[in-house]
Amino acid sequence: MAHVINTRIDVSNLKRLPPPRSVKAVSCSSTELEKQVYGQRKVIESILRGKDSRMLAIVGPCSIHDPRAAIEYAQQLAPLAQEVAPHIFVVMRAYFQKPRTTIGWKGLFYDPDLFMNGGNVEKGAYLVRHVALEIAKLGLPIATEALDQWLPPYIDDLVSWSCIGARTVESQPHRELASGLSAPVGMKNPTDGSTKGAVNGVNSANHPHEFFGLDADGHPAIFPTTGNPYAHVVLRGGGGKPNYERESIASTIAALEKDHLLSSLVIDAAHENSNKDHRKQRSVVDNVVDQRLEGNEKIVGFMVESNLNEGRQDIVPGRGLEALAYGVSITDPCMGFRDTERLLRHTASRLNRTAEAASTAA
Repeated sequence: MAHVINTRIDVSNLKRLPPPRSVKAVSCSSTELEKQVYGQRKVIESILRGKDSRMLAIVGPCSIHDPRAAIEYAQQLAPLAQEVAPHIFVVMRAYFQKPRTTIGWKGLFYDPDLFMNGGNVEKGAYLVRHVALEIAKLGLPIATEALDQWLPPYIDDLVSWSCIGARTVESQPHRELASGLSAPVGMKNPTDGSTKGAVNGVNSANHPHEFFGLDADGHPAIFPTTGNPYAHVVLRGGGGKPNYERESIASTIAALEKDHLLSSLVIDAAHENSNKDHRKQRSVVDNVVDQRLEGNEKIVGFMVESNLNEGRQDIVPGRGLEALAYGVSITDPCMGFRDTERLLRHTASRLNRTAEAASTAA
């Protein structure tokens, strides 16, 4: 058997994961925190159903690579979220895994020390849990990408919104996973810019499935699901073109309604909707809010990639955090926090003026 199995696996360097129960025991949530997360999920559900008139804003780093900088970002975002809360429900991006088109850094969970060729996954599991817990303690809802089916049990009690990414939205296992997530889940359109894969993903996630994953003790298990009625489409552009213009939005809504699916949309202002230029995210959000204020209430939210400082930088292999500028993305370029403040305050002001005008007219 030794000649036919593990022929391309270095079994001498296997990395064993601590079970989710052990990781949660070190960074415990509380009953109060669980109530908070449950309430935040309910708010997002109400926004998606049009019962809460606020817009959803999912903002934060493209990926988290520096726990200290991520927590500092959250400390600055929390009071801003309270300030704009009458008109915008702010959720912080806390992405701990990154899908790669070819190769690259795969996220804090896999590679907390930025080795670029694999890392201390056990350390990553505890670190991800710690960061998520510290963000949640600040009162912020957390958004993350569900990339691997075994990650959710480590932070599932802290997440208020999940995403199935553009590279995995057409994957059957990820659709099955989405059908069992406790939080609302956004299905991004594929990287070619078409929306059919995302619409089909929403449809699939609505139905019961079974998926493979880890139980609380780290044992492999098959999980039966009941379906996720709060799966929805996230438009992020693709194929070299944006898809947040009125025609694309209208056609996506029509496709969802044809299949009797939840037709609320979140628009990702990054990626090809901004031509991968972080400085153009503001204009995308302004356009999307224009459409909302013109009466398209199916547009319920937007996503922005934002960090303490703008831009991006490359990892220096083997040198870790000390070789990097503080608070600057190592994946997609992000707008800086000061520009994020201006964007959220400007958007809240626009929504407030419209609400006041409608109240006066009534």
